[in-house]
Amino acid sequence: MSQAAQLGFQDAASPIMEELIHFHDHTLMAVFLISILVMYIITALMTTKLSNTNVIDAQEIEMVWTIMPAIILIVIALPSLRILYLMDEISNPGITVKTIGHQWYWSYEYSDFTDLNFDSYMIPSTDLHPGQFRLLEVDNRMITPIALSSRVIITAEDVLHSWAVPTLGVKTDAIPGRLNQTSFTIARPSVYYGQCSEICGANHSFMPIVVEALPLSCFTNWLHKPQSN
Repeated sequence: MSQAAQLGFQDAASPIMEELIHFHDHTLMAVFLISILVMYIITALMTTKLSNTNVIDAQEIEMVWTIMPAIILIVIALPSLRILYLMDEISNPGITVKTIGHQWYWSYEYSDFTDLNFDSYMIPSTDLHPGQFRLLEVDNRMITPIALSSRVIITAEDVLHSWAVPTLGVKTDAIPGRLNQTSFTIARPSVYYGQCSEICGANHSFMPIVVEALPLSCFTNWLHKPQSN
């Protein structure tokens, strides 16, 4: 993969995203082999002179093109089901954050702590500092510790939204009146960017997501700082 040419996925920052990238490569190889086989058969048919057009029974070929696709589907389905199970499994989270989608910003509530909640708005392009990303920076980031399972409970106040951070392998719909949940474990400290992935209205492209992962000691220090709403 070449990040300079913007090819491939972003570097994985969670075990789930690593599994998703491996599954993508696994499936892509199966698709590549199938494409080569189909191209070979088409080329052979176009370049071979037909000597017998009265074949009414080809039991062996029928068995092959019935059994082989079934095997291919099984080879693709088994790792896919495994990843789906891993993504749905949430056990003993170290921290829980409730995320609420609004038109057009996010709110975060840390359920394990008292009165720890804030809104997260996109920083306008005119207020950006050098090095900050246009349409991706926010005034208040979601802060999480690394190497600790984080559970995110996601809902919306008005219309459908979608909380998505590609590097973490997370994309969960925010639905009014319903609580969805997802989890992730961040492997290294950094800042990870995402955006609402649901067409939620006129300013859909102006409600980014920023997750800042800190070592546990730094996260504890952040908890003791006064928070601005």
